[in-house]
Amino acid sequence: MLKNNLKYISIFLLLLIIGCAKRGSITGGLKDTIAPVLKTSFPKNFNTNFKGNEIKLVFDENIKLKNLNKQLVISPPMKNEPLILPTTVSKFITIKIKDTLQPNTTYSFNFGQSIADNNEENPLNQFKYVFSTGDYIDSLSLSGTVKDAYEKEVESFVSVMLYEVNDTFKDSIVYTKNPRYITSTLDSLKTFRLENLKAGKYLLVAMKDYNNNNKFNPKKDKIGFSKQFITVPNDTIYELALFRQVSSFKAYKPSQVSGNRLVMGYEGKINKTNSRPKIILKNHNEIIPSIVTQLPKKDSLQIWYKPIKTDSLALAVAQDKYNANFSFKIKDQKKDSLNIARVQNSGSNFKERFTLESATPLVTFDNSKIKLVNKGAIPVPFTTEYDEFNQKLYFDFKKEPAEDYSISILPGALIDFFEKSNDTLSYKITTKSTDEYGNLSVSLQNVKQFPVIVELTDTKGEILGTEYTEKNTTVDFNLIEPGLYTLRAIYDENKNKEWDSGNYLEKRQAEEVIYFSKEIDVRPNWDVNQIFDLSIPYIPEPKKKTDKKE
Repeated sequence: MLKNNLKYISIFLLLLIIGCAKRGSITGGLKDTIAPVLKTSFPKNFNTNFKGNEIKLVFDENIKLKNLNKQLVISPPMKNEPLILPTTVSKFITIKIKDTLQPNTTYSFNFGQSIADNNEENPLNQFKYVFSTGDYIDSLSLSGTVKDAYEKEVESFVSVMLYEVNDTFKDSIVYTKNPRYITSTLDSLKTFRLENLKAGKYLLVAMKDYNNNNKFNPKKDKIGFSKQFITVPNDTIYELALFRQVSSFKAYKPSQVSGNRLVMGYEGKINKTNSRPKIILKNHNEIIPSIVTQLPKKDSLQIWYKPIKTDSLALAVAQDKYNANFSFKIKDQKKDSLNIARVQNSGSNFKERFTLESATPLVTFDNSKIKLVNKGAIPVPFTTEYDEFNQKLYFDFKKEPAEDYSISILPGALIDFFEKSNDTLSYKITTKSTDEYGNLSVSLQNVKQFPVIVELTDTKGEILGTEYTEKNTTVDFNLIEPGLYTLRAIYDENKNKEWDSGNYLEKRQAEEVIYFSKEIDVRPNWDVNQIFDLSIPYIPEPKKKTDKKE
């Protein structure tokens, strides 16, 4: 009897273990792809005659808030940001308003993609809570697109704003006041839609607002604007081009960095000869000879002067209407010395000039002490050009394919501002055969005005070639390295052969830039003929969504 009982007990325990094992082997069901749903709200969404200071939103499942500080857009903006709780997982959100609400105004809280379910993080896309302090909800809207005036892609989270044009309106309002209405392109959109607007006259502005304070900081922010005031209602689809405004020239107090050089920081743009400031260096009332050059890759100028025994110097700076005077102490420091370095490596393409860069500014050149020969030791005629502002010496000569060249520079050929001469210098240059390069011929179509700058860039946007045309609709980029390229065209309105940014207060837009829509594959020994239709705007590809890791 006992034996039988033990047998039954063993069978029972075995079945129990198997059952438990089966219950633990969960295979799962379908993945949850449904976003949270708002079950109710207090007060109700789209409520009128709002009087309170607290809103409660209740959802059908546990939710969490993600990147709320970037995603949430409140229109009109509030001076004091509301308190939104909880920050932990919950089925509800409480909004505590800490601002005095304007009368007869429609407010909207656009949460963007910040509300997501707790398990799979499915976002409740563009959820809006709207209420009015008046008798009705404003229902008009305005839409458009945002692009960068120069870059191929526009940044994320661009604010688009409407400022009411009334008796107190001033153009400077973008610097000092919050807009009447605001929205954002968020992180994946290049389009905008302003909703719940009332009829009226407005200034339309787009802003990459790095400080997130709804105020334009011209030294940092990018801005785009409609040149004419707009009216609502309006069915126009607006396009706003963002640009960073170039500051007016302003110099900062120079500092001594060596025994013969000062560095002076500046704001503004001075890369053209006619826009460079006039700089006078003085020792008391005596003008000291000096040379001004650009500090590479910095918004700073270098002021070179011959060593002088003094304890202080003065510097006068003038450009257009700007004038400034500085005085500063001088110490005995180590002096910069002459050094010559090549800019390119030994390989050279046909369009690029062989270039040397001097550590100190050069003043004297004796080409009779420079020898350029090919691999057969046959002399090759050449000319030189010195860019004093950038301290670069260019060599021009006719290059032949699959050829080797040698440049020998004897002592005394190059003398700098401090009367120091070069040592013996030798450089090798090698060219490839023409069949290792490709040619690109670009046919421009639907050009609305000349002149046009056509720039050839790599896939990162670095400029590899530039052609300027005042009437020709065909431009050629010959003997270029094989690779993937893209094109952009610039309508050079002021004919200065470079792209110019805009200015908000002057109501001047940036010069128009058109990108070619695709990459161009140039292969060795290929001739590529490419049509570039300037009437077709570049449309960025939408960002690809990647699946979240499980």
